[in-house]
Amino acid sequence: MDLLQHYHNDDELDEHGQNPNSSPDSSSPPRLLPSKSAAPKVDDTMLALTVANQTLSKPIDPVQHAVAFNPTYDQLWAPVLGPAHPYAKDGIAQGMRNHKLGFVENAAIDSFVFDEQYNTFHKYGYAADPSASAGNNYVGDLDTLEKTNGISVYNIPQHEQKKRKIEKKREVTEEEGDGDDVMDKEEVENPATDAWLMKNRKSPWAGKKEGLQTELSEEQQKYAEEHARKKAEKAGGEKGEVVADKTTFHGKEERDYQGRSWLAPPKDAKASNDHCYIPKRLVHTWSGHTKGVSAIRFFPKYGHLILSAGMDTKVKIWDVFNSGKCMRTYMGHSKAVRDISFCNDGTKFLTASYDKNIKYWDTETGQVISTFSTGKIPYVVKLNPDDDKQNILLAGMSDKKIVQWDMNSGQITQEYDQHLGAVNTITFVDNNRRFVTSSDDKSLRVWEFGIPVVIKYISEPHMHSMPAISLHPNSNWLAAQSLDNQILIYSTRERFQLNKKKRFAGHIVAGYACQVNFSPDGRFVMSGDGEGKCWFWDWKSCKVFRTLKCHEGVCIGCEWHPLEQSKVATCGWDGLIKYWD
Repeated sequence: MDLLQHYHNDDELDEHGQNPNSSPDSSSPPRLLPSKSAAPKVDDTMLALTVANQTLSKPIDPVQHAVAFNPTYDQLWAPVLGPAHPYAKDGIAQGMRNHKLGFVENAAIDSFVFDEQYNTFHKYGYAADPSASAGNNYVGDLDTLEKTNGISVYNIPQHEQKKRKIEKKREVTEEEGDGDDVMDKEEVENPATDAWLMKNRKSPWAGKKEGLQTELSEEQQKYAEEHARKKAEKAGGEKGEVVADKTTFHGKEERDYQGRSWLAPPKDAKASNDHCYIPKRLVHTWSGHTKGVSAIRFFPKYGHLILSAGMDTKVKIWDVFNSGKCMRTYMGHSKAVRDISFCNDGTKFLTASYDKNIKYWDTETGQVISTFSTGKIPYVVKLNPDDDKQNILLAGMSDKKIVQWDMNSGQITQEYDQHLGAVNTITFVDNNRRFVTSSDDKSLRVWEFGIPVVIKYISEPHMHSMPAISLHPNSNWLAAQSLDNQILIYSTRERFQLNKKKRFAGHIVAGYACQVNFSPDGRFVMSGDGEGKCWFWDWKSCKVFRTLKCHEGVCIGCEWHPLEQSKVATCGWDGLIKYWD
């Protein structure tokens, strides 16, 4: 108040700058303001302790916002003590939490060291104490620690392990050999004698001397043979099973009175097949296979003979025009024959079997010209249709590859390896410059002949596996038997597009590789099915034209005669081949 009064008195100055109330001779000294410091108060107790080199043990309060001194590292990182943190249930501030259970400190321990101690504890019952400053402190079973001399699971020396194994084997041998006859001590102790070997026959060196192995039981011998066979198949399975090649001619004579071979086509065969009709009735049945028939092929261009591949390991050729009997049987496989394919003039043909062999036969004499094998099962065989490339063989294998052989040299000249499943079909398109393959991986792949790079890859989520594909007579379309009970049509032009307007359905083929085929004039599509029927569709309208009940069981193959207008051959798993007109 005195200060305010002083300011008030100062305001009442006259025009000369003097206070009229004050006498000129008043000599009272002016009152001064008390000195005030703007600096905050500092707790210098801690500073004094620091100067005195005393340990600062008081941790920092996590609630305070300002620190009035320079704390040490230990103080800053000391754990929170005292009452719980006001903003956390467990007393740990949110900023200090790095785990859902609170604050976890980093441990400077290597993962290998941790695993070593962890496994040692589980095996021996003791481990090094990680919290101890010295490395000699252990936790757990201290008695075992003394017995094992503190070893861990990772630092047992190799020679020690070997020594333990030998000692264990020796103990077993001694237990077993208690009842044996007492041998000469010198012989037993001399490693060069048979007595020592007999005594230590279970040692690491046992079995190196002949004649000491005991006889195997029947079960052991059977297992050993099976194991050896599987090992031979896996390691040295470059070749399929070897079977003696045989052939039997069933006709009257191999050459007629004019010297013509039984293979020669009839001279009165028609030149072409202009207009086809759907067959109605059964004309002839060929029976000779003891098991199912997997494929049939008419003789190229003339169709006066028909070749059949049987699951009874045999291939037979039948007369179509005259006697209607089996002309020759070819026996050279040990397992079911999967596929057959004629060369262009029909004088030779290929067979592919589950015995992993591909054989090239002379049709007339029945001799095997050559045999090819990669040690894998061939599912489809094809010769290059070009007349100047009849020595090129393509085979789709079970190991996802298409293998190309030169039959003159017997060498593999190319491998097309892009599929993700076993290869089922090979179809040449575009004047034989390209070929289309289908596989168990539910895709179609188009290749340039001789170049192992896919030029077109067709795979859609709705696609199923296509185990049979046939080329339309005009070479513009492919018919693919899809395992979702329909036949899909693909263009053979540049883009290989699916023709969505043409789709043939109604038959049941799911699970069976039923062959699909065309009539020679291209007006009809035909296919077998899983119920023994043969289905005929009109190419233009895609409607079912006729169905014939052909076989008991699966009708796996069907072929239209290349010259006759309405003659169709079918084969089935009942072992029969039927001829329809």
